[in-house]
Amino acid sequence: MSMELLARKIGDVNGDGIPDLVYLTGTLPFPDSPFRENITLWIQDGKTRRIYQLPLKTSMGYQPSLFLGDFTGNKIDDVFINMFSGGSGGITYNYVYSFVQNNPKILFDYEVFNDSYHYNVDYLDGFKVKVTGIETGSSFIIDIQYKGKEYLDQLYYEYGKLKRPVEGSVNALGGLYPVDFQGIGVYDLLAYQRIIGLYNADGLGWLNTYLRWTDSSFSPYNQTIQIF
Repeated sequence: MSMELLARKIGDVNGDGIPDLVYLTGTLPFPDSPFRENITLWIQDGKTRRIYQLPLKTSMGYQPSLFLGDFTGNKIDDVFINMFSGGSGGITYNYVYSFVQNNPKILFDYEVFNDSYHYNVDYLDGFKVKVTGIETGSSFIIDIQYKGKEYLDQLYYEYGKLKRPVEGSVNALGGLYPVDFQGIGVYDLLAYQRIIGLYNADGLGWLNTYLRWTDSSFSPYNQTIQIF
């Protein structure tokens, strides 16, 4: 299978003031499919023309894309990578790389994020669902009366008492977006995770986590719930 160019950006990622060439390549395992394998990050030093090859830990997905922006506040572009898993789960694979002085460093890894934050999703009396962050300590109440009588009748008696204990869950990362919320040219990350109820297609809303670079990692500083 031949290698093809998937995405291309130009920006100073090593901090020497000279624009560098940043691009993704991959192979096409199936004709007429947007799925790509062997996805690799390449960076060509704009000054020396030396090319650095950075294989990705998760190197397959749909619609791989690049974004260059400063996430740490050092006025040097970092490399943001997004890929979609495909399928009904709606999961994304994301990385943020720093390449200061041609030294690659992973600032964000979607697997580390997914492993770092866990949630309890509990149905409550009164047609409510409570989402609780185990690590963050945040909690939200969703009124699910909008789901309709047929849905609620599976779970509740007519007066709102839960018939049995029911739990939902929060899916893995389903969207990650760079946003300059402060308007100072430094990007935060906005992470979306789908809240599900009885089964994967039973969406209850989105959990939105706002992440900002602090010292040596991206840390959450706010969370919100978005109802479908």
